[in-house]
Amino acid sequence: MIVYEYPFNERIRTLLRLEDLYEKFKFFVHQEHAMQHHVALATIFDMLEVAGRADLKSDLLQELERQKQSLLSYRSNPNVAADMLDAVLAEVETVSGALVAAQGKTGQNVRDNEWLMSIRGRTIIPGGACEFDLPSYYAWQKRPAEQRFNDIINWFAPLAPLFDALALVLRLLRDSGGPVKMIAIAGSYQQMLQGKVYQMLRLTMDEAMGAIPEISANKYMLWVRFTTQGGDLKPKPLEEDVPFELTLCNF
Repeated sequence: MIVYEYPFNERIRTLLRLEDLYEKFKFFVHQEHAMQHHVALATIFDMLEVAGRADLKSDLLQELERQKQSLLSYRSNPNVAADMLDAVLAEVETVSGALVAAQGKTGQNVRDNEWLMSIRGRTIIPGGACEFDLPSYYAWQKRPAEQRFNDIINWFAPLAPLFDALALVLRLLRDSGGPVKMIAIAGSYQQMLQGKVYQMLRLTMDEAMGAIPEISANKYMLWVRFTTQGGDLKPKPLEEDVPFELTLCNF
């Protein structure tokens, strides 16, 4: 099965982009080749670009506090497993505390490092990080893989609380909705949302069908149009019925 996600607002769009960058970072930083570590470092620079909004940290803290109060209201509900509820509340407290303790603007430690900023400035230019442009960076890439790994992890460390908070908020959001089985007749599906506000849509389907959903939505209407693509050709409309599961998520 393959899952497609669609954000309904710019805030969730930013969180999903950062999550995607973090997944890329985790993959490349645990590799050993210098080129792979270059991608990991360049990904940190991309994170700083996306996370540049000054209110991202406060947004996450406010959302975690809102989730905490919402979860606390379930304590009197006998149908809720108390041990699971306490575990989630403890996680929210831990993540919030670490984010509050993170001083300064997101990624300020990287911005204050002139050497890293010189590398960032060159990586914007196609092929700009060549050895003749950045001999000191070239020398760093020749260091042992473990040393490069430790350096990158230390540069990323001040960003870690932000990504822990981001991961928890997105997990709670994804868990907020239940999947509903749908069928797109002749490859097309529409649903009235009647003004109800959602944060994110999740669409799950069998990847063997080869169908690709093109999603658009506003607070009144949701559209899903399935296409198919062969090789490097432009996607074309799919005219057959497509079964899928739809999950509408909202805090």
